[in-house]
Amino acid sequence: MKKLVKETVTHPLPPIYDKNSTILILGSFPSRKSRELNFYYGHPQNQFWHLLEDVFEEKITDKKQFLLDHHIALFDVVKKCDIIGSSDSTIKNVIPNDINYIIKNSQIKTVYVTGKKALELYQKYLEKETNLKAIYLPSPSPLNQTLSYPEKLKKYLVLKKVNE
Repeated sequence: MKKLVKETVTHPLPPIYDKNSTILILGSFPSRKSRELNFYYGHPQNQFWHLLEDVFEEKITDKKQFLLDHHIALFDVVKKCDIIGSSDSTIKNVIPNDINYIIKNSQIKTVYVTGKKALELYQKYLEKETNLKAIYLPSPSPLNQTLSYPEKLKKYLVLKKVNE
C-alpha cells in the first residue's frame, strides 16, 4: 500500500453556478478521487449525489445541469492547501477561494457547508467577506458514520425548501 504524504494542492475545479443560482453549497476541498475525475464529490461511495437525488426525487443524469436546474451553486471553501490524501483533518496552510464573485453574479441567498471542516474554514475565512452565515449539513463522506443515511437525508431536505 502506498504511503500518503503531505502535498500542496491547488483546487482544480471551477465553481458551478449561473445567474439564477440561489443556494451555494460549499465543501472543504475536493478529494483525491474528485480531483482525478475532475468533478465534485467524485468518490463512488460519497453520498452527496444520492442525497440530492432523494431530496429532489429525481435521477441525476447530468450533474452540472441538475445543479443549475435546481438553482444550486457548488464550490469549495479552500483554493489551495497542504493536505494528506483526502483527509479534511490534515488540511493546513489554507488559502481560501474567493466566492464573492459567485454571490455577486447570482442570486445566492443561502450558503450551506458539507461537513464540520467546511463550516470551520468558512467561518474562519469567508463569513466576514460574504456577510452570510453558513448552514451546516453533515458530511456526505462514507467515512462520516455519525449519522445514518436516512438521518443525513433528513438534514439535506432543507435544500428543497429554499426554492419553493
